[in-house]
Amino acid sequence: MSPERIPVIVGVGEALDRPTDLSKAQEPLALMEAALREADADAGGGFLAKIASLDVVNQLSWRYADAAGELCARLDIAPARAVYGPVGGESPVRFLHEAALRIARGEAQVCAVVGAEAQWSVNKARAAGIDLPWTPKPVATGGGPRIEVHPLALKLGVFLPVSVYPFYENAAAHHWGQTPRQALAESGALWSAYAAVAAGQPNAWIKTAFTPDQITTPRPDNRPIAWPYTKLMVANMQVNQGAAVIVTSLAAARAAGIPDERLVFIWGGAAAREPGDYLQRDHYHGSVAQDAVLETVAGMAESFDALELYSCFPCVPKMARRTLGLPADVTPTVTGGLTFFGAPMNDYMTHAAVAMTLRLRGDGGTGLLYGQGEFVTKHHGLVLADRPAPQGARSLEAISVQGQADARRGAIPAFVENATGQAVLETHTVLYDRDGAPTHGVAIVRTADGARALARVPAADADTLAALTNPDAFPIGRTGTLHAGGDGVLDWRL
Repeated sequence: MSPERIPVIVGVGEALDRPTDLSKAQEPLALMEAALREADADAGGGFLAKIASLDVVNQLSWRYADAAGELCARLDIAPARAVYGPVGGESPVRFLHEAALRIARGEAQVCAVVGAEAQWSVNKARAAGIDLPWTPKPVATGGGPRIEVHPLALKLGVFLPVSVYPFYENAAAHHWGQTPRQALAESGALWSAYAAVAAGQPNAWIKTAFTPDQITTPRPDNRPIAWPYTKLMVANMQVNQGAAVIVTSLAAARAAGIPDERLVFIWGGAAAREPGDYLQRDHYHGSVAQDAVLETVAGMAESFDALELYSCFPCVPKMARRTLGLPADVTPTVTGGLTFFGAPMNDYMTHAAVAMTLRLRGDGGTGLLYGQGEFVTKHHGLVLADRPAPQGARSLEAISVQGQADARRGAIPAFVENATGQAVLETHTVLYDRDGAPTHGVAIVRTADGARALARVPAADADTLAALTNPDAFPIGRTGTLHAGGDGVLDWRL
């Protein structure tokens, strides 16, 4: 392929803000600006004004009327394309892949991806009753983007990632033949590996190398949230962080005098998704979309010398590791994970791209960025390396492997809101209040005719709750009884 069509990462930057005075706290736009300016300096300077395509990662902590336009005004740049993206933790990976495609097709010479959040400052200011002196929010924001959820999921409190991913966590562990205790031990060891990497990252939010037991054992500062997750097992969105990546062509990078050893080549990747409503999935012990994506990107390289397996919750990298055929003790991150490095909403994988670029510059080799969005819904993998792809442009041409995922998907059961009688447990979780007391359990069950239903386990049903949280045996596959709970919600009892 011509050097004018070979995409390379030339600049990366990050911004971290830990204000002691909230009046001096940096808003997300300021963090984005700082990260992009650092990325430009990292590339040797002179790239900002040449940006032809700018992707701004969806931002939640402080809404703007036009985040992309306002950022361009701050930077005094006028790219032909400046787009504010949709919700999704995989979106930075997709934006980098699409930037590489624009370079390969000759549609743009310089592209950039940037994002930032300042949720820590926003929460501190709200608690203190302080108005932050930031860019005024628009009068009406429309409530922001929404992820597709069933009304019953809203009623039962299983409409946020922290309460939905446990359905996958428990179903997958049961499918793999583990007991809950064994699954928790695997999660603790895995999360401890992420924490160890974050401890050495200058821009990590938490720099403590937690042991597995510290991560999985409930205590006042590590309360249970949704069984089996404690606070230290879930994404930490209370951060102020920004990150940016600049992509150009190999020819432009060399013309700018950038040494080849500082270039990171984008080989290609793959994307696929599951149905948006998680109650309309064929199963919960894995994801055919994730499998199709990871198997495709694994075929692009003989092996990976560095990995970033998305880590909003333990089941995600645990499933990914098995699909990729990696050993249990593999180091799954170059960044530190969404619990410890920090989870700036949708923007973690931009930071991961920064960390991967620095790793490949220093140690060489081939790296994998794997991101996930919504509720095990959207999947995107991208292969980076310290050298051009041996297969040339072929890996960049096809971004979607949706057809492969759809061909593997099993039958999706009908969902029913009203049912009585016997029902078999498909998967479950238990939700807790801030004091660590269970508020209720939530069960996904299958009725006698194979339909799927969503049901509550009331807090007063101590026996069923005890079975749902038994560390020595999953109740998945056991039969219980469905009946009307009197408030439009079904109750399920063993």
